[in-house]
Amino acid sequence: MTKKHLFEYSNDNKRYYTYSYYLKQTYQQKVFRIPLDAGFTCPNRDGHSAYGGCSFCSIDGSGDSILGNNLEEQIENGFHTMRNKWPEGLALAYFQAFTNTYAPLPVLKQLYDPFITDNRFVGIVIATRADCLDDDTIDYLSQLNQIKPVWIEIGLQSVHETTTRYINRGHNTQIVNEVVHKLKEKNLLVCLHIINGLPYETKEMMIETIKYCAQLKINGIKIHMYHLIKNTLEAYRYSKKPYPILSRDEYVDIVVDQLGYLHKECVVMRLTGDGLMDNLIEPQWTTNKTIVLNEIDKKMKRENRIQGDRYEKHQ
Repeated sequence: MTKKHLFEYSNDNKRYYTYSYYLKQTYQQKVFRIPLDAGFTCPNRDGHSAYGGCSFCSIDGSGDSILGNNLEEQIENGFHTMRNKWPEGLALAYFQAFTNTYAPLPVLKQLYDPFITDNRFVGIVIATRADCLDDDTIDYLSQLNQIKPVWIEIGLQSVHETTTRYINRGHNTQIVNEVVHKLKEKNLLVCLHIINGLPYETKEMMIETIKYCAQLKINGIKIHMYHLIKNTLEAYRYSKKPYPILSRDEYVDIVVDQLGYLHKECVVMRLTGDGLMDNLIEPQWTTNKTIVLNEIDKKMKRENRIQGDRYEKHQ
């Protein structure tokens, strides 16, 4: 007799739609990502929309763990690492560092055209910003998506304009709303990134952010804990005037509630991040991701919660 799992998009004890389940159902085997740095910057670093970048972001623009001086070297290093774990696994090309559509369309075509026909990869994941996705770029990405699946990951971080101004995001929330609708009209797969624990945000504010994401009917979500990183503007601010940092228990409580407000078909691609020990100031508890995920699972089971159990009530 086949075991029936509590949550329909799960084949284990998870009570939410895990990314690993989505990939296994889509490709029928293990799929891993090869993180890449294609040499971009961001419009809030070079003065196009602001200077200095987001106040919490490291100098490497979320690409701290990428190894290699060029793309091919990064690919070789990535495959070497992942094949040791999953020899038969399939690969996604994950353009992770900085804003990977922040360039003229001919430059983007020169970069992405070879990847869409590269048999080493079953799909492409592009991390970017909403203000770097004009209509021509979206049309081009839609064409690629007809050849291989293309995921577009957009940093929202927070729905609250007071927060986005404070962290020097460089654009407002409305442009995220407009761009997500355009991407979905073109059948592109959309994932939003949000951050819990941003300076001076309350739990209620973080819940409002997840409700906003749910209303957009996105395909995927990445939930991060705010990291206070050395040599950033936030590190300087914090040294001058410390502000509250979420405890692990507070973070777990918020994430469990957030999952309840998501629609059940939204793939949960991340629930916490790995803190880099050498650069992390706070919170130190993020360095053990397994414990955080286990605590989320235990709380959901203890309170009989599943993803989407509050979604219908708030539409």
